[in-house]
Amino acid sequence: MAHSESTGRSASAARSASTDVLIAGAGPVGLTLAAELRRSGVSCRIVDRLPARLPYAKAVGIQPRTLELFDRMGLVRDVLDAAVPMRGQLTYVNGAERGRIELVLPPEVPYGFAALPQYETERVLEEFLGRFGTRIERSTELVAFAQGPVGVTSRLRSSSGGEEEVRSRFLVGCDGAHSVVRKALGLTFEGGAFPEEYMLADVEVGWGLPSGYGVRSMHRGEDGAVDDLLVCIPLPGRGRYRMSMLVPPELSASRPSEPSAGDGVAHGLEGGTAPALADIQKVLDRLAPEPVTASALRWSSVFRISHRLVDRYGEGRVFVAGDAAHIHPPTGAQGMNTGVQDACNLAWKLALAVVDAAHPRLLTGYDAERHPVGEEVVGRTVRHAAEGVQADPTDPETLMLREAQLLVNYRESPLVTPLPPGDEAALRPGDRAPDCGGLTGDIAAYPVRLFDLLRGRGHVLLVYGHHPAGDTPGDLAAAARELSRGRVETCRILPADAPPDEATGTPHHHDSRGEFARQYGVEEGAAFVVRPDGYLSACLRPPTVGQLKEALGRVFAG
Repeated sequence: MAHSESTGRSASAARSASTDVLIAGAGPVGLTLAAELRRSGVSCRIVDRLPARLPYAKAVGIQPRTLELFDRMGLVRDVLDAAVPMRGQLTYVNGAERGRIELVLPPEVPYGFAALPQYETERVLEEFLGRFGTRIERSTELVAFAQGPVGVTSRLRSSSGGEEEVRSRFLVGCDGAHSVVRKALGLTFEGGAFPEEYMLADVEVGWGLPSGYGVRSMHRGEDGAVDDLLVCIPLPGRGRYRMSMLVPPELSASRPSEPSAGDGVAHGLEGGTAPALADIQKVLDRLAPEPVTASALRWSSVFRISHRLVDRYGEGRVFVAGDAAHIHPPTGAQGMNTGVQDACNLAWKLALAVVDAAHPRLLTGYDAERHPVGEEVVGRTVRHAAEGVQADPTDPETLMLREAQLLVNYRESPLVTPLPPGDEAALRPGDRAPDCGGLTGDIAAYPVRLFDLLRGRGHVLLVYGHHPAGDTPGDLAAAARELSRGRVETCRILPADAPPDEATGTPHHHDSRGEFARQYGVEEGAAFVVRPDGYLSACLRPPTVGQLKEALGRVFAG
């Protein structure tokens, strides 16, 4: 139970230790959070009750926005080397092809859609985290915690029965749909469940369908309702797919898996009889677009789906992220990706809070920014699960950008500086900072992307163009350093025709193809504050030190 810190140290704790942040749960969300904290120099511990990484291809889709975040962190190359492209989806109804969705994004978006088994995503993240000297403490679970005004006291228990007391500045529950942290905080988890159960299987097939395409094959009865369903997502390997299909009555799970016992949440892999290859083959015989034989069954399970959302993403010094905060249908591969964004959003805020450099209200911005995102994702995936993504009335380009999670924004966040009345710029504070190419420096003979300049950095002030009136770029850079205590770096972008000596003594690049000016909607002097999670906290046109002070004052301690 979570309770007042006044209860003191647990009498059963064998020893005591301390860290800045304790993370419960070492799935993709917890690992992302730990990696971002360590990259920022924050100490953390990450514990997981499982003795080893599970070999299940559960969450398999990686969205373009997640790849952008992995790029900022510095691990995207490892992910790309392990993943396969997702090029689209083929749809069949009663054996006839009824449509093809092409996963095409605007050319300025640096990454496409990808597929990778969850255990491989976890492997890449765990190896990246290891570069900072941090490892997962396995077979260790959080059993209780108490928080007070200056920290959290947690009790950990190992599989051998030994206990440890840990003092941390903050605690984050990334411990899944049956989260101990969420329940101990008393957060509500309202929603419902789908009555259907699904089989999941990781198999190989030798059909002649184009590679890189998912398959959605349905059977509609005389009343038009879908009464049979097969969904296949490509995975790395020849002819390999993660398949999901409705469960026949004889394989229906009789009980939820052990972690869900007693909490009323039916979501995730179930216990009971695992489907055999013959069970998968029966579905393929009915619904596969062409005759095919399944082989090389790696794993299978029965899966249940709920849709739930917490009432708030934390309380005091304790927070929840990922499935601990929101669960929903896997339609569109939104779940893990939304959780990774939770982690990236929270990490930089915790990193500032740990060193007492955060505005007193900065951490409340986590709930303010991420709860609306969770609400939208849960609602959208429930609709798509019932009607299909193609039933969305949104125009195809907007639909694709939304599914890629490139339209997530924090325009209503108290942490971003609103535009002045009458400013109707398309790019606004709270929006994703777009990438662009064609940036050339004075030494390197090749152009780079903006994301190359942002990679590995925290807050960055992008200063563009000429400043005939108002404060100079040097004034802005000096003010950013002073107001943030050196935590904001400045990068100057010059128009293509600007003389090289205009920025003498300051790092700069030329917008040789005009892409930055187009993407950021600027013609003359402007400045943009880019947060560590790749969103804009301020768009200053033209910039002044006073405006910059107001913007940074929403984030940094005075």
